[in-house]
Amino acid sequence: MFDLGTSFVASVARDPGAVAIVDAELRLTYAQWYRRISSVVAAFDDLGLRPGDHIVTVLQNRWQAATIHWACQLAGIVITPINWRAKADELDFCIENSESRALVYESVSAGAVAGARLAGNLRRIVVGGAVATDDQAIRFAQMTDAPAPEALPRVGPEAWSIMLYTSGTTSKPKGVPRRHRAERAAGVAHVAQNLYGRDERTLGVMPLYHTMGVRSLISMSLIGGSFVCLPRYDPRQALAIIETEKITNLYLVPTLYHDLVHHPDFEATNTSSVRKLGFAGAPMTDGLLQKLNATFKPDLFVNHYGSSEIYTFTINQNAVAKPGSAGKAGINQLVRVVRLAARSASDLASTNEEGEVIALLAGDESFEGYWRRPDADAKSLREGWYFTGDTGFVDKDGDLFVTGRTDDMIITGGENV
Repeated sequence: MFDLGTSFVASVARDPGAVAIVDAELRLTYAQWYRRISSVVAAFDDLGLRPGDHIVTVLQNRWQAATIHWACQLAGIVITPINWRAKADELDFCIENSESRALVYESVSAGAVAGARLAGNLRRIVVGGAVATDDQAIRFAQMTDAPAPEALPRVGPEAWSIMLYTSGTTSKPKGVPRRHRAERAAGVAHVAQNLYGRDERTLGVMPLYHTMGVRSLISMSLIGGSFVCLPRYDPRQALAIIETEKITNLYLVPTLYHDLVHHPDFEATNTSSVRKLGFAGAPMTDGLLQKLNATFKPDLFVNHYGSSEIYTFTINQNAVAKPGSAGKAGINQLVRVVRLAARSASDLASTNEEGEVIALLAGDESFEGYWRRPDADAKSLREGWYFTGDTGFVDKDGDLFVTGRTDDMIITGGENV
């Protein structure tokens, strides 16, 4: 069982000359990227960061964000990424809740950092050259330019890898800590369930503070693939990247697909390199499914249903054939639908009866509980199952359909993720 640091080192040994990451004019092979990542690990040492420490990042999808992600995996630091649109009070909450020791930000998040009362207590790292007022911050470019020995993994598969924050609707966000083994298992499952092959090239636009973005990053490393950065979604730029970089797979939320295929440049763009489509995060309308299928003619069209807590609940690998269906349980999971307001995992709903979706916590991709939130654990974790708070039903074929949230029905359940 690998930790993610060892997993990345193995990828470098296997595919040293393959292009690992692309960001505008920057292109790095796995070997070249490993050298820069190793320099960041050495810089973390100089800052006094140690395995188990948290580092909060407030970044868009740049190569620097991906580099920091992998440096944390090798150094044993728990990367704690948050939305680059976060306000100062939200940033303060995450800093305090995670007990972070360092903060990485860029010009787009500089205002929130300047207004955050706790940011001044941390070692700060600035990505890019646009933030000149923080004279106490370390420049990320200095960290990557300094030569360093090859970084070796410092923690095992049971160590914490990442902590994502859920976007709670009625309370403060909940930290979702995930171990190296669970993150890697989710990455391997993502490769298998999307039938990714060697030399895949994905559009790295789903944010790295979101489980979809992290999964794209990890899955590409497992197969010698390329993560092509798009810092902020813009359909015109996305189309240009798809054509010039010959992107082979897309993994997006439905709204981004909608904007892509309805953009004026779409018809004139060569998108023939894209052979696999995947979506998650929300249902997709039948009209959009059909349009995407007709225009891309993909070899595979996957509807993925999951969460930050348990990456995969269910998978439908032929989304067009059964619109609205989330399919059946993923390869690392067991899923049930229990009656609404059920307190037991054994109180199963009947076929076509709407109930609450629950997922087994023993799966390889699963988290083990929220960060210092026993109240949330008591609400959502019962009898070895995760009560998702989502409503749905299973049809006569055993396929799951997700219909909404128990919150909307004033039924006790989990919070939005």
